[in-house]
Amino acid sequence: MDQKNFIVAIVLSVLIIVGWQAAFPPAKPPVTPTQQQAATQPGAPGAPATPTGQPVAPGVQPGAPANAAQQVVSLKEALARTPRVTFSTPELLGSISLKGARIDDVQLVKYRETIDPKSPPVPVLSPVGTAHPYYAEFGWSASDAAIKVPGPETMWTADKSQVAPGAPVRLTWDNGQGLVFALDMSIDEFFMFDVKQSVENKSDKPVTLFPWSLVVRYGTPAAEGIYILHEGPYGVFNGSLKEFGYSDFKDSKQQKFSTTGGWVGITDKYWMATLIPDQKSKVDVSIKSTGTGNDIKYQVDYVGGGETIAPGTTGRTEARLFAGAKIVRIIDSYTEKYGIEKFDLTIDWGWFWFFTKPLFWLLEWLYVQLGNFGLSILVLTVIVKLVFFPLANKSYAAMSKMKALQPEMEKLKERYGEDRQRMNQELMQLYRREKVNPAAGCLPIVVQIPVFFALYKVLYTTIEMRHQPFYGWIKDLAAPDPLTILTGFGLFQWQIPEILHFFNIGLWPIIMGVTMYLQQKLNPQPTDPVQARVFQFLPILFTFMLAPF
Repeated sequence: MDQKNFIVAIVLSVLIIVGWQAAFPPAKPPVTPTQQQAATQPGAPGAPATPTGQPVAPGVQPGAPANAAQQVVSLKEALARTPRVTFSTPELLGSISLKGARIDDVQLVKYRETIDPKSPPVPVLSPVGTAHPYYAEFGWSASDAAIKVPGPETMWTADKSQVAPGAPVRLTWDNGQGLVFALDMSIDEFFMFDVKQSVENKSDKPVTLFPWSLVVRYGTPAAEGIYILHEGPYGVFNGSLKEFGYSDFKDSKQQKFSTTGGWVGITDKYWMATLIPDQKSKVDVSIKSTGTGNDIKYQVDYVGGGETIAPGTTGRTEARLFAGAKIVRIIDSYTEKYGIEKFDLTIDWGWFWFFTKPLFWLLEWLYVQLGNFGLSILVLTVIVKLVFFPLANKSYAAMSKMKALQPEMEKLKERYGEDRQRMNQELMQLYRREKVNPAAGCLPIVVQIPVFFALYKVLYTTIEMRHQPFYGWIKDLAAPDPLTILTGFGLFQWQIPEILHFFNIGLWPIIMGVTMYLQQKLNPQPTDPVQARVFQFLPILFTFMLAPF
């Protein structure tokens, strides 16, 4: 191989690697909601809008006070402001506010903010008044502004003080015009809320009402900002998945869809709040933001078709809210149990889902057998390598043949070095005569890339890896190695400047680099001294590149 071309190829390869790191920056430790600074003012929600024509789901008050820091209170204080119906299940702990019938206090029992088992549980939804309000509401709109409908300030009456799996609570409100609104709320043993909305018409004339559901999130959350992971609003509309970043809704921009079935929600890396309408009903979906800067709020909602309720009858509709952790087996069980269209796509399986899903199930099965995710990853890697061994073996054989032809190729270069066309013709004849395919060494590697990318995506996106320990100092396999060079491998702690992070590699990456170097020594060395030096440099490059992962 011509040294000049080889050096150009190496430079391009390095640029690709650097570009990869720029496109897929190392993940920062996940920022839990209670660790976020108050980014918005939790102002009072506004009343439902009742415009002429098709009603829309109500939104939050756009003109809330801007001084957020002076308004934020503790969760305990925020919860004490309104009467509540509480719940406690094996997975969730929280309450429902009777003011507005708002599901705004949901905490995950089995997931903590840090690896310390005594750290606070992860909050999924939080009430207005805290640093990061995030809640769901269900209600009715009317095209006739004279009809009173329940809103965010409505005080509902509950028939019990607690709701539990198999024991729903009934919330009621009488509008004083002959309409009695009711919400029958239940919760299962995992993360699904079932909300049956009904209106009893005791008046002497029919009314037309439109059921709606919404999720509102105050402030732009701290996302990891990596290409392979989606965080933000998303949904399935008429069988098609749509994903949006928070930046897509600057300047009060919005997206609207009409769909039958599907779902819409807001997701973080490991948890989400997702609305699920009746899968047989057509609904109008809206995703939007209100406010700007520190006062921005994001809302996903849907409005169902108008239902005319005759005197003496009751109108009914049903909706669901998923508020919890994105555990694969639970998501899949809901997909099947409720027939939710493509609900499995709430987990970001990516383009190579046909590789990603099987790899996940195999990894989880190995975890059940071995009891440690680190061991499971090692075994899974060996299995994948064994599956691809025939291809890898062909690659090694092709490289050996190419190496054996190196002297002949050097002779051709000496003979036809100035005549590139003739030299290429002679090279092709040499390849045909010796039955060598120059691409055979690279093709098997290219085939394996999607599989190993899918494996990385599994490890990065699924919650099953979160806070899983290995051995020794590795307490969280979903985080970078904590014992790094610039901390004396854990002997002291100090604030490392951003400019030095690239050089702050951990002990495991160093071990990886050493083993990569030793494996390289076991392979035949290139005859070209430039190639040999470049290959010796690659373990160092990959050590620094992969260290933050």
